[in-house]
Amino acid sequence: MFLIKILILISMSFNYEYPRALNTVDAIIISKKENKILLIKRLNEPFKNFWALPGGFIEMEETLLESVKREVLEETSLENIELKEFKFYGDPGRDPRGRTITFVYYGYCDSLKLAKAGDDAKELAWFSLNELPDLAFDHKKIIYDFLISDRDIWGFCVKNKKNCD
Repeated sequence: MFLIKILILISMSFNYEYPRALNTVDAIIISKKENKILLIKRLNEPFKNFWALPGGFIEMEETLLESVKREVLEETSLENIELKEFKFYGDPGRDPRGRTITFVYYGYCDSLKLAKAGDDAKELAWFSLNELPDLAFDHKKIIYDFLISDRDIWGFCVKNKKNCD
């Protein structure tokens, strides 16, 4: 009887009349040695040919950490980067495809030559943290928030950062 109840619960689909947000992950990858950030140029709309943080939609069977590691690997060919949670962003209008909440992670990589564009990344490049290009979505705000966050999170100083010595 218990097994039958579990099978019934598994087979039930839950439909709600309320709209639901889409969920994505993004990665801030910093080279401390070079004081640079890794960005990808988007291959597809929205924001085709704009620079962006590596990231994308979560898969239903993945944890958030698994999702961000997969996206980083697919778009940059980088793996084995220790990624840590930073913040999440979900303002309405941040993504023209619909209400989207992104979970942002950060990590460090000083092997700049290892990164290679893949999947829906047209190309990638390391940019100085003091000279960022125009960015897709709200990625400029995300990067700014990261740079002004507590230095214990990221461990180095950027020019014009409010809490630098």
